[in-house]
Formats: sequence, C-alpha cells, structure tokens
Amino acid sequence: MAKPSGAICNLECRYCFYLDKESLFDRGTRFRMSDAVLEAYVRQQFESQRGPEVVFAWQGGEPTLMGVEFFERAVALQRRHSRGRSVQNAFQTNGILLDDTWGEFLRREQFLVGLSLDGPAPLHDSYRVDKAGKPTLERVLRGLEVLKRHRVEFNTLTVVHRENVRQPLEVYRFLKDIGSAYLQFIPLVERLPNDAARSRGLTHAPPPQGERPETQVTEWTVPAEAYGEFLVAIFDEWVRQDVGKTFVQLFDVSLGVWMGLPSGICLFRETCGDGVALEHNGDVFSCDHFVYPEYRIGNLLNASLGDLVRGPRQRAFGAAKAATLPAYCRNCEVRFACHGECPKNRFITTPDGEPGLNYLCPAYKRFFRHVDAAMKTMTWLVRNRRAPAEIMALGIPGRS
Repeated sequence: MAKPSGAICNLECRYCFYLDKESLFDRGTRFRMSDAVLEAYVRQQFESQRGPEVVFAWQGGEPTLMGVEFFERAVALQRRHSRGRSVQNAFQTNGILLDDTWGEFLRREQFLVGLSLDGPAPLHDSYRVDKAGKPTLERVLRGLEVLKRHRVEFNTLTVVHRENVRQPLEVYRFLKDIGSAYLQFIPLVERLPNDAARSRGLTHAPPPQGERPETQVTEWTVPAEAYGEFLVAIFDEWVRQDVGKTFVQLFDVSLGVWMGLPSGICLFRETCGDGVALEHNGDVFSCDHFVYPEYRIGNLLNASLGDLVRGPRQRAFGAAKAATLPAYCRNCEVRFACHGECPKNRFITTPDGEPGLNYLCPAYKRFFRHVDAAMKTMTWLVRNRRAPAEIMALGIPGRS
C-alpha cells in the first residue's frame, strides 16, 4: 500500500498508530510523494506483477491531502505503463475533504473507496476527532453523500475499540442504514511504549521482537473477550437475515477458509510478507504495522520493488509468522482459520508460559468455534451449486 502523504492527516484520531510515524523521518521532510517516486512506484508495480490485473492501494495519513491533481498524474502513469492490463485503484479516506471534484474523479476512474466510520455519533466521535478535538461524523457523512451522489463504489472500515465494542448491533445496523453493503471490522490493539520507545517520540509500542514485551495496552484497545462477543452478535444477525445482501469481510474470508481456500487477507494466512508499505519518500517497509527503521527493506528509487518484496529479508519476515507460532497455537482446533493472526498482536503468554500468544486469541477462539456449523452448512451449499444465502431459510442449530 502506498502512502503518498506519509503520516500527515487532517484529523487527530486519538487511537491512531500512524501519526507516530512522522517522528521517524527527518523533521525537515516534506511529506508529499514526489513525481519521481510516484513514477517509480507505478512503473515498478506493473513490472513486479505478472497477473492480468494490477491493484494500487492508496492510504495514509490522509491521501486526499495530496489533491485530485496528484491522482490524475498517477492514473496517467498507470495508462502509460499498463501495457493493456486492467487496473484497480483502492483508496482509503476519512471522507472529510471529499467534494464534487473528488466525486467526479473517483467515479470516472472507478476508484474503490474505503471510508472510515466507527458507528453512530457517540461511538465514532469518541476517538475520531479533528486537530481541534472536535467531532467529525457529520462531516464524514457529508463526504459519504458525495460518494453516493457520484455513484462511487465504496465500503466502510470500522475500527473496533473499547467504546463501540459493547454495541455491536448498533454499529452494524448504523452501517447498513447509511448504505454500506461491504463492511470491514478492524480490532484496535495497541500497547503503551516503554522508555526507549518514548525517547524516539513514539506514543505506541513497536511490534514485539521475540522478547517478553510489556503488555500494558492503551485505554482505547478493544478487550479481547468483548471483541469475540462483538463478532458473534453481528454474525448471528447477519446469518439470519443478511447473507448475500451485506458482505462482511471476516465472514467472507472465513467461508473461503472453511472451503479449503487460502485466506483472502494476510491476518489469517499461515505466512505473510506480501503486503509491504511504501512511504512518501520511496522507503519500503515490511508491513503497514511495521513502519520502523528496523523493518525498512529498501527504497524503490535505488532498488526494484519486486526484488525487495521477494528478497531474503522480506521472505524471512513473512516466514517468521509461522516459525514463531507457540506450541499452544499449533495444537489449537481453530489454527486452520487463524494461524495466530497478526504478529504485531502476539505479546501475551500461553497458559504454559510460552511467549508469543496473540492478544486477540480469546476473541478468535470464540468466533471461529461459534460459526463452525454455519460455515459447514454454507460450504455444503456452495459445493452443491446453491447460494450461501439459502442458509437463512435453514437455520443453524446448536449455535452458542
């Protein structure tokens, strides 16, 4: 994913882990991707991928701060370098700056927009505030109206934190009511920094590196057990009335896994390493959650993006996800669906004292066990050339 404005954002969400990244670069840095870096990125993205479709993911910070003109240049470069291959652009935004100029561009170029929304006003505005500490939901919804007016395809990305996790159905129904048919739920897990991290200007702890890290989480981190109940409550409503109408990323990914397919997202794959992060200055990091000097694998102005992703350092990073999985996880009945989730969250110990257990382990055990019967039923339906939505008429006995 490319971050053309780096960590710069027009909001100051209290839980944001990426605002920290500004302190990792030279204070004189201009946090805007240059035309040289943009051209190198677009060209190398095509060179490094062999499939018929090439995907560009634009994130931040806040990418709209770059202005429409920057993305018009990006699209022109894509046309120049595509050699007939199709292009998909994904664009994550807080929606505050969206106007008709943005709407016309996003529709014309068929961008898929991910809009950050954490639920109704009391829940969204508890953490998602602007630089003055003022609430933002009303302005986000104005941006959503722009997307609707211009018929821009969009999905919603909801950070699940300590405030909204207790009201799963209120969040779910709100997102449906505003017209979102594609939902992503992102559990918020962040640790407080130790003295060494604070001396680097960090307000969140870097990912653990095999040591027994401090496990004190931030006040906004989602409680693990509560996140499991959040997912279960939404799943039960979804499986009764919304299959085939509302698409929840985790539920879709889970069905694929139950059908024997690789996970559609890196969180639940056995290994990782393909989702690198490109910063505004051309620096490439192992992952969006690992943008720290020790995980910098190169710069695309003096190295090939493909070589960096396929290089030994990055392959070792991805393989470590499986290699460091505790024995407790290796013997778990839902390992096939979870694979220890993201390594950044592996900072608690197993019941027998082994380090490296995922903080969200109780949530995923609760969820994956709960959905087993429904997933098996939908798998059977699909394999018999029937629609998964037929499950709504069948009912699932034994859910608990």
